[in-house]
Amino acid sequence: MANGRCVLVSGAESGIGAACAIAFGALGDKVVVLFHDAHNDGGDTVAKVKAAGGDAIAVQCNVGDEASVEAAFAAAEQAFGLVTVLVNSAGINMAGVPVRQMTMPQWQRMLDTDLTGAFLTSRRFVRDRPANSPGAIIHISSIHAYAVRAGGADYCAAKGGLTNLIETLAIEEAPNGIRVNAIEPGMILTPMNERASADPVYRKTLEQNIPMNRAGRPEEVGDLAVFLASDKATYITGARIVIDGGLSLMQAIGA
Repeated sequence: MANGRCVLVSGAESGIGAACAIAFGALGDKVVVLFHDAHNDGGDTVAKVKAAGGDAIAVQCNVGDEASVEAAFAAAEQAFGLVTVLVNSAGINMAGVPVRQMTMPQWQRMLDTDLTGAFLTSRRFVRDRPANSPGAIIHISSIHAYAVRAGGADYCAAKGGLTNLIETLAIEEAPNGIRVNAIEPGMILTPMNERASADPVYRKTLEQNIPMNRAGRPEEVGDLAVFLASDKATYITGARIVIDGGLSLMQAIGA
């Protein structure tokens, strides 16, 4: 795929999504920065994409709402043409609440954002696409798609479901030249891990569980997304690529 592609990134106002948007901007791509809340309108990411050498616009989108997703893609196509790369990074963190105490609104909010959002954006990407229009879909999943945690039933269920969505879609769309892959991060220093980012002492207590003895950087995930959307990855689809410094290998240690 040549540079100058239209790349749509959900959850791009901060964290991993922002890092992915900037990484594509550095290639000269045209990036559609999807943001959720008006208090962070994606303007900072747009500025950084442009500073990196790309072009960008920001579009508000609730990925769990069908009409909002349709409107976001329409805005992207009007500005930059057919979307060639979709990065699904919109997501919320686990509630830290046991199942017996979890409310239905909490459960539904998680699934709407982390699973239904991925379905709706993916469906819009592949549907009514012109023939011979290859593309790449990259979902930001998590090692918690399989390495579950107490208090994370909502998040782990959503990410586990995302795995099956990705693999099914990869099979369905392979004949159409559309590749679908997952990136599964471990501990990455983003606003979702605000305490670890701000408190070095607390962060160290978590990093001691990681074989590489450090948390990951959003830019490292962005670089992986760029690779998966590149011509160097044209035979990769349905893959789940872990980027966690070895953390998920430690599941059974001590028991």
